Amino acid sequence: MAYNYPHTIENSIGEKIIFIKEEKTSSGDKVFFEGYCNTGCGPTFHTHLRQDEELTVISGKMGYQYLGQEPKYLMVGESILLKRGSTHKFWAEGEPLHVKCWVSPANSFVFFMTVLYGAQIKSGNGQPETFDGAYLTTKYGSEYDIPGIPSFVKKTIIPFTYFIGRLLGKYKNLKGAPTPIK
Repeated sequence: MAYNYPHTIENSIGEKIIFIKEEKTSSGDKVFFEGYCNTGCGPTFHTHLRQDEELTVISGKMGYQYLGQEPKYLMVGESILLKRGSTHKFWAEGEPLHVKCWVSPANSFVFFMTVLYGAQIKSGNGQPETFDGAYLTTKYGSEYDIPGIPSFVKKTIIPFTYFIGRLLGKYKNLKGAPTPIK
């Protein structure tokens, strides 16, 4: 799917992303964007299995944590490179947060986040709507992981839900989705 930039998405829990542009680099496409989180908001523990991500604080204070480690904090002007395969989360600590970011290779990132935020709006909470969540988790499991989802749910319940969603025609609006990185 092609997007016109800037491309803005928001979810129902206080997060907003403005995708600015994509650039071709020697290591693949890189997408540049700005992120905004209300105080206390930010993504749950997650892993980009195939992408690196860098965040630079423009305003506010960013808390971040690697799974199994103590939280750390970044102030205005400070950056962190989150290497592929690292399980992490981040949030706005004490005040709203504004960050400049990039993800590389971009591949499905803009699509994935757009569908995820839309699914959170559908559900009205931080959890994505069931069928859209099953689609993203099943189709893009080689790129993204949420370690908080129990293994049985990931390997049995979610693929079954995805299958039922296909039977019910729930994914017609997602035709043309990017191919996941294997």
